[in-house]
Amino acid sequence: MKIDQLKIVMLLGFFASFSSSCSVQKSTPITKTTSKENRYKAKPKDSVLTVKPPPSDIIVEEDFKVSLPVIKREFRGVWIASVANINWPSRNNLSVDQQKAEAINMLNMLQENNFNAVIFQARPSADALYTSELEPWSYFLTGKTGEPPYPNYDPLQFWIEESHKRGMELHVWLNPYRAHHSNGGAVSNLSMVNKLSDITVRLKNGMYWFDPANPKTQGHVSNVVKDLVKRYDLDAIHFDDYFYPYATYNNGRDFPDNASWNTYVNSGGTLSRADWRRDSVNKFVERIYKEIHAEKNYVRFGISPFGIWKPGFPEGIVGSSQYDELYADAKLWLNKGWVDYFSPQLYWPIESKGQSFGSLLNWWKSENTMNRHLWPGLNTVEVKVSDRPKEIKNQIEITRQLLPQSTGEIHWSIAGLTKNSNMLPTLKSGPYKEKALTPKSPWIKALPLQKPTLFTNDNGSFIQASWSSKNIGNVFQWVLFTQYNGVWETEILTLDTLSKEIPKTKDGKILNAIAVKAIDRLGNESEYIAKKVK
Repeated sequence: MKIDQLKIVMLLGFFASFSSSCSVQKSTPITKTTSKENRYKAKPKDSVLTVKPPPSDIIVEEDFKVSLPVIKREFRGVWIASVANINWPSRNNLSVDQQKAEAINMLNMLQENNFNAVIFQARPSADALYTSELEPWSYFLTGKTGEPPYPNYDPLQFWIEESHKRGMELHVWLNPYRAHHSNGGAVSNLSMVNKLSDITVRLKNGMYWFDPANPKTQGHVSNVVKDLVKRYDLDAIHFDDYFYPYATYNNGRDFPDNASWNTYVNSGGTLSRADWRRDSVNKFVERIYKEIHAEKNYVRFGISPFGIWKPGFPEGIVGSSQYDELYADAKLWLNKGWVDYFSPQLYWPIESKGQSFGSLLNWWKSENTMNRHLWPGLNTVEVKVSDRPKEIKNQIEITRQLLPQSTGEIHWSIAGLTKNSNMLPTLKSGPYKEKALTPKSPWIKALPLQKPTLFTNDNGSFIQASWSSKNIGNVFQWVLFTQYNGVWETEILTLDTLSKEIPKTKDGKILNAIAVKAIDRLGNESEYIAKKVK
């Protein structure tokens, strides 16, 4: 082929692909031949091909480059407890419609007040608020262990779907070692206390506990976690502060694990009893973290331990030692990065002398050597101050100051938002005035989202904008950017919001441009697509 012919063929390919590869219309007049003119009619072999430009009514799309503002990020979670019917369901004899109505009211309230995550207790004590072949239906759901709701539905699935509809994450909270709660009705034949009696012990306060050091305990709880991760579209698995029980649960007596301890000693074990207990929990935490990510890499693992590791860490801190009492070496888990987020329960006031909120948070920050998310638990229900809403607001501000790269917090519990009339207004008018995406988790690998498509249509006083993505199954939310008089505004939208009427003027300002990004369930952003408005 002659050089001039090759150049023309390349030029033809350029014109053919130009509109499909670009994203914004620009009124650059060009012309082209019509079909009647046999657009690219062949010429004699030795002649030079010529291309006439397209007519001037064709608009060529090309990338519109803009500088978009940074999207606000903050984890805003809330615990919703099912144990003893603390939060949901409010009673264990509600109808299914009443259960659903309570859940919807809670989720609507959280959405309206710019929360973005729910920590839902789906397994309060070796039972299930979901369909399970491993453990029985919860007493706290129906008033009878093992009895399904009627008409039958899956509460966890309902909570997941309704949370996601509102652009909120759903984290499944479970207690790994509690086998039966003293408020959980009579121990029946369907209870795991009887089904796994060989690994269960009774405490003096009426609670039943799985022996954490027994391999059968670890295997059972591992199976429960993997089952949840495999079957449900959840965003995270969450453990709270109950590992070995608090000493008060057994009237100050030592945990009754003589059988497993003797087995360990007789097999040649050399650790002290306390170190052996801690080692068992450490191995279990590491195992759960790895198994979750092996099943679904994007599902995160979070732990909310007691807020004090040991008295004296940092200097001046007094109180219980989870290291010595609960045999929970939470500092090690954070040091090793066996969590994706870490939420120590810092339930004391800022001005507390022995348990200073800021001092404890700063100490945990110093131990966060793997740069995992550090989102403290706040005692929104009953932190001991005269003005609780102001205290919680100030604790959020301190968290933002200490952890600007990945700020966030979890509120204990949703009751703290509803039972104090000033709490939600204080948050909504202050730190939660605008919606926020959850912070990214850069250590978790994820396939990049494709750039969305964006279509606009002038409807007179509005621009009708619509968008989508080729891999929409990986999209969790959208971010819509609108520019008025050169200033960008940002709006976080739910997945099912695929179009919007955007006013061409607002407060005397003129709409200049529109842009969209897709957001995945780990908070990662796609490339933007932007269009000018003329």
